[in-house]
Amino acid sequence: LRTSPRLLCVATQQKNTGQNLEEDQSQSQNEQKVEPSSAEKMLTEEKAKLEEQLKEVTDKYKRALADAENVRQRSQKLVEEAKLYGIQSFCKDLLEVADILEKATESVPKEEIKDENPHLKSLYEGLVMTEVQIQKVFKKHGLLRLNPVGAKFDPYEHEALFHTPMEGKEPGTIALVSKIGYKLHGRTLRPALVGVVKDA
Repeated sequence: LRTSPRLLCVATQQKNTGQNLEEDQSQSQNEQKVEPSSAEKMLTEEKAKLEEQLKEVTDKYKRALADAENVRQRSQKLVEEAKLYGIQSFCKDLLEVADILEKATESVPKEEIKDENPHLKSLYEGLVMTEVQIQKVFKKHGLLRLNPVGAKFDPYEHEALFHTPMEGKEPGTIALVSKIGYKLHGRTLRPALVGVVKDA
């Protein structure tokens, strides 16, 4: 059988059309492949940006938490110190009363305190009892006496009024206490006024 030229043309057209269809399909598939890859690239960039922002926000959040914790600890420390040292000025005023009581008891001549002088004896005993009681109250609230005779001079606890040579005493030690000092919860409230031994 001989194929007519017309049939050959039709077959060739169909073949070409089929090839064109395949090419179009593969080209559209390639285009589809290209499009998602550019979209993927954009999504990847967006993801990287969002991750960077999340990292920054997390960092700021952690810093804010740390700052808040520091503020809380500082506030707690201030509150605790206020509880301990809030009575400081009140204590300082009371120290003057304690000093007067001490001077009053010291000024009474010991030879005069006898049964023949009942009024003076009662007054003296009352002063001593008051002085003992005030020291108990001071101790209860963390206020302690500093009577450093014979101790080493410490500029944080003592105030030197004078230096004097003394035989048998080590230089730098306290020879005499002119005024008793006090500490409130370990902090010097009033330094003891002292005389310090110096080299002869």
